[in-house]
Amino acid sequence: MNILFVGDVVGKVGRKALTQNLNFIQDKYDVSFTIVNGENITNGRGMIKNHYLFLKDLGVDCVTLGNHYKDKDEIKKFIGDNNDIIRPLNLLNEYPGNGTSLFDVDGVKIRVTNLLGSAFMNGEVKDIFDSISSVISEDESDIHIIDFHAEATGEKKAFAYSLKSTVTAVIGTHTHVQTRDAQILNTGVAYISDVGMCGSYNSVLGDEINSVVNKIIHHDETSRFKLLDDDDSVFSAVVINVDDFSFTAKEIIPIYIINKKG
Repeated sequence: MNILFVGDVVGKVGRKALTQNLNFIQDKYDVSFTIVNGENITNGRGMIKNHYLFLKDLGVDCVTLGNHYKDKDEIKKFIGDNNDIIRPLNLLNEYPGNGTSLFDVDGVKIRVTNLLGSAFMNGEVKDIFDSISSVISEDESDIHIIDFHAEATGEKKAFAYSLKSTVTAVIGTHTHVQTRDAQILNTGVAYISDVGMCGSYNSVLGDEINSVVNKIIHHDETSRFKLLDDDDSVFSAVVINVDDFSFTAKEIIPIYIINKKG
């Protein structure tokens, strides 16, 4: 079985990159289940219902979120009614929706969990290991994919190793840059520090270049991050190949496609 995990979709250009590439990749790799991180899909922060429906219409089975899970108030109106939207599990405060969900794919039970890291991230969260341990102790899934939305690569990899062989894959999101460390750990877990993004190629993490330079480099407090409506795009993802009998990860394949605009 092949499971596709697509990195953070950023704004309009990210949605275009998804439209251009998703079905082609699903067909090429004979994908049985597709997960997309949608926490940046609406103007770079959060997700509205129209964009959730956009993902479903494209053939996405599960949508994970991250630190921008509540940036659009509208999400409160529909997240609780859709178990295929996975917000962070380890939130300190009560919030609608689920941090983990179980899916049945032709008799195979696939669990998807979303977690927020703590290193260099704004806001406090519950302990990641304690949060996931309570799920694992009662889990009856055949395959368990974790979207670990975190900043520090060291935290991500240490967490993946700490789980030993109790999950199938730990896929890092949040930094919008695909890392070169996709591997099957010696514990059997498929891993990548960050799957990357779908968004503007000529950008800084999906945002328009000058808006980021002015704010971050020139310390212009009046500057605000902007998104481009049109640009060359990048599509970043991984395919996790899982053995049909043992349900262990056999291979993790990084995908990085650049599409020229026009």
